[in-house]
Amino acid sequence: MTPVLETPSKNTLPWTGIAWFGVLLIACYAPVLLRLVHQWNYDPDMGHGFFVPLIACFIVWQRREELAAIKPEPNWWGLVVVAWGGLQLMFATLGAELFTARISFVVTLIGVVWTLGGTVMLKKLAFPLFLLLFMVPIPAVIYSAATFKLQILASQLADGALTVLSIPVLREGNVLELPNQRLSVVDACSGIRSLLSLTFLSLVYGYFFERKTWVRVVLFFSTIPIAIIANASRVTMTGIMTQVKAELAEGFFHEAEGWVIFMVALVILIVWHQVLVRGSNFVAARRSR
Repeated sequence: MTPVLETPSKNTLPWTGIAWFGVLLIACYAPVLLRLVHQWNYDPDMGHGFFVPLIACFIVWQRREELAAIKPEPNWWGLVVVAWGGLQLMFATLGAELFTARISFVVTLIGVVWTLGGTVMLKKLAFPLFLLLFMVPIPAVIYSAATFKLQILASQLADGALTVLSIPVLREGNVLELPNQRLSVVDACSGIRSLLSLTFLSLVYGYFFERKTWVRVVLFFSTIPIAIIANASRVTMTGIMTQVKAELAEGFFHEAEGWVIFMVALVILIVWHQVLVRGSNFVAARRSR
């Protein structure tokens, strides 16, 4: 008799349950998700929102073999999380609270993964699920408070830089009085846009190009000073350009300057990552001697 070799089969995901939960999620959250996509399209601060679910899905697809090797062990505690997300959506709808309704989608999705796949599956998908939080705009109260503080900080830093460059400037709040023009650091120039996009990019960059957790954490928090300094540099450059030609502070040149400064901030983040890695390797090599 010839021996029959049994080949190990991959664990099959509960596709029926996934399909049912998927249909229910779309049915329950369709109005919320449509308004969310609409805001991505019209709110300049949320332009990165389109990329968040795409990158999260790509990470899941990239881990598909690892996920297929996990045996699904449904955990009914996930239904508690699903119920919590449903209640959150209901109360948010009654209170017309967009942020809570949008966050409830992520909460419910976490509950679905936990229910169908179990704790191990939930841990494996923790990072892409966490990324989905960045597709939700921050609450208006927090946004207004952060924007105002960033406006004042950018004005103060630009005031100091222009003074060092011997350009006469008088600051009143977020308004800079220059010899040729008055500059107002409005909401769009506060730097909140670049800060939100840069923090998201730092997480994605850290995931794909760094394995050490502490380096990823440092990169994430480093985006705050990098974004602030980059935005203050933009205001300073605008003040310098007004001394050459006032029209350079408006229109196409002003928008192009914003894109250039953001790309410079991204390059600074990448360079800072290399500094952290090389510094860590140097310290490790010294200790091993």
